[in-house]
Amino acid sequence: MTGLPIENVQSYPRPPALEPVPQRVTVRLGGVTVADTTHALRVLETHHAPTYYLPPEDIGATLRPVGGATFCEWKGAARYFDVLAGATTAPRAAWSYDHPAAGFAPLAGFVALYAGLMDEAWVGGVRVLPQPGDFYGGWVTPNLEGRIKGAHGTRHW
Repeated sequence: MTGLPIENVQSYPRPPALEPVPQRVTVRLGGVTVADTTHALRVLETHHAPTYYLPPEDIGATLRPVGGATFCEWKGAARYFDVLAGATTAPRAAWSYDHPAAGFAPLAGFVALYAGLMDEAWVGGVRVLPQPGDFYGGWVTPNLEGRIKGAHGTRHW
């Protein structure tokens, strides 16, 4: 039992929904707690594991801006960061929306971290696995049901 409610990723909406996270979210890298918050937000989109966004004041790592950007049809333009914690650097391991689209305005300045590039990430005491593939940044927890996009052959559903 995870303590997290059962959710089916196929029932998540499109366009995506944005909601507060009631659980504590913690992330570690290089032996350092890089995030510890009870004020995270998450984005829920059909066939995706939830993507968690953390308030900048609860990030305890250095975020070094890197070149390049991506564009999400729902959220807008994202910029990327290397995450530096202790003696460890995780290249291009975080992203943020400075000026998200209107429906996602609360995400402004919040930071998402790729779980697979961190040492560990937790939601409500449950260890997170990264969303399959190397493109999406969702966090997979054992309470999720349904087919999660990202594995080979699912990227452009």
